[in-house]
Amino acid sequence: MSKYDVYGLGNALVDMEFEISDQFLQENTIDKGVMTLVDENQQHELIEQLDAFEGNKASGGSAANTLIAVSSMGGSAYYSCKVADDDLGHFYLDDLKTAGVDCNMDGKHKGGITGKCLVMVTPDAERTMHTFLGVSSELSPYEVSEDAIKNAHYCYMEGYLTTSETGKAANIEARTIAEANNIKTALTFSDPFVAEHFRDGFTETIGDGIDLLFCNEAEALSYTQKASIDEAIEVIKTFSKTFAITLGAKGAAIYDGQDLIDINAHPVKAVDTNGAGDLFAGAFMYGLTHGLTFEQAGNLASKASSQIVSQFGPRLRLQQYQSLC
Repeated sequence: MSKYDVYGLGNALVDMEFEISDQFLQENTIDKGVMTLVDENQQHELIEQLDAFEGNKASGGSAANTLIAVSSMGGSAYYSCKVADDDLGHFYLDDLKTAGVDCNMDGKHKGGITGKCLVMVTPDAERTMHTFLGVSSELSPYEVSEDAIKNAHYCYMEGYLTTSETGKAANIEARTIAEANNIKTALTFSDPFVAEHFRDGFTETIGDGIDLLFCNEAEALSYTQKASIDEAIEVIKTFSKTFAITLGAKGAAIYDGQDLIDINAHPVKAVDTNGAGDLFAGAFMYGLTHGLTFEQAGNLASKASSQIVSQFGPRLRLQQYQSLC
């Protein structure tokens, strides 16, 4: 029996989330609805302006949110990441520990600055992110835990790592270890901009193929360079044995290796879409590793993501996670 349901690696970022107006984005010439990498000075200038808005703080990064969901729902998870020996780094690791996620950085802080992601949520629930990776940009194969991967059911790779040469190398190292030990591989595209502009990096990461892909409609179209989701699905079938494509209010399309399954959405009033895809992936993999079929896991994931978009913040409360199971 595997010690971990999911092993994952990704950028360790302290999420700082704010409710803002569209005018704020326009005044600061910020591209809406995507993730933009910025340097520390740019982020600091923006933080000073965001002080006027109400916000909250949590350990995050895409893969971290997914693994916290797996653990909070009753599963087991391990996270490879990199944080600094600063206040936010200690906050991050304490938050992971509270969530029950094992980590490679047990007391092994590094120099530098812990990464931060400013998540700006507009009234239409769209999230726009400005990210300073900090020491997380140095995540490399050194941080990959071979032992944890060997003792996991799934090895989950974060697409954002593709933007860094060392991060991409970490994903490839993790996939190589997983394949050599018959551990299933899973990948998330993470962001439409990343899927489009780092296609070659994703192709390297995917190698001869993966077992499970997570993406949304925009990411699927960006990576495959197709005009319709049906065309994109046919391309994705050539490199991923199974996949889950979220379609917003239209639900999701799940492929179990033989059949394409339509998953209904749960209609809610969207407040904040930040973390919805991360939670979908976490709930889906929790379901698959706890005896659910692909369709059942898809329905669980759809239900979970509908809850997260109906409230502010990228994570649910522990009781909410557990009530889903």
